[in-house]
Amino acid sequence: MSNTKYKDLIKYLKEKQKIAVAFSGGVDSAFLLAASKDAIGDKVLAITVKTSYIPDVEIEDAKAFVNSLNIRHKIINLPIPPEIIQNPPERCYLCKTKIFTSIKEIAAAEGISIVADGSNKDDMSDYRPGMKALRELDVISPLLECGITKQEIREYSQDLNLPTWDKPAMACLLTRIPYNTTIDIESLKRIAHAENYIRSEGLAHVRVRDHGNIARIETSPDEMRRLLLTGIHEKIVRNLKNIGYEFITLDLEGYRTGSFNETLHPMNQ
Repeated sequence: MSNTKYKDLIKYLKEKQKIAVAFSGGVDSAFLLAASKDAIGDKVLAITVKTSYIPDVEIEDAKAFVNSLNIRHKIINLPIPPEIIQNPPERCYLCKTKIFTSIKEIAAAEGISIVADGSNKDDMSDYRPGMKALRELDVISPLLECGITKQEIREYSQDLNLPTWDKPAMACLLTRIPYNTTIDIESLKRIAHAENYIRSEGLAHVRVRDHGNIARIETSPDEMRRLLLTGIHEKIVRNLKNIGYEFITLDLEGYRTGSFNETLHPMNQ
């Protein structure tokens, strides 16, 4: 593929001289971190936030990726902010404000004034109140500003031999819980366990939406067929019931990011 946008990104990053990258371990921030290392070498710092609503596997992936690139890495441990304990529709805004305030404080202590996140061009197509927090805190989004899409991120990542190039999209576990529902640690652990188990059965694209005693599974059409035709669903039902779900359902609309945003009328109309 053309490397024009990648060259533009490198030029953009070099102009910043020092950057702290908010690094989740996912596809987008991994690519941004690698590009930052390419552009400014040891002047980049990776900062990862560890909370009860980020799967532990993501933190481990983040550590391994940073070590592979020999980049300085800081991990911040944060509790669930009291402002989001009821999972309000503006949760992402409130959470991002809290998280990026902490990230900026760590960056400042390291002598870095610029904080960057991995938002890309495609992120503008969904309901993302967290973008407002980024603007208010002067967090830059180099991939977005350079017009780089999710598909281009994966293609550039493959060209760079990054292990994340085909990594399934992840999101914080709060997106699995309906808005205006009290968040508790046990539910988050149950969701993480359910998704990890289903992935261990070979389904890469999966979300388990938690409706109390009901688990609503979203997966791709191809994986949906495989799940039903090979008998995997029987093992999944047993496993998820063992961890506390009473009813295990399969969402016929399939895997899609932010499906709870569909409930936010009239924003989704």
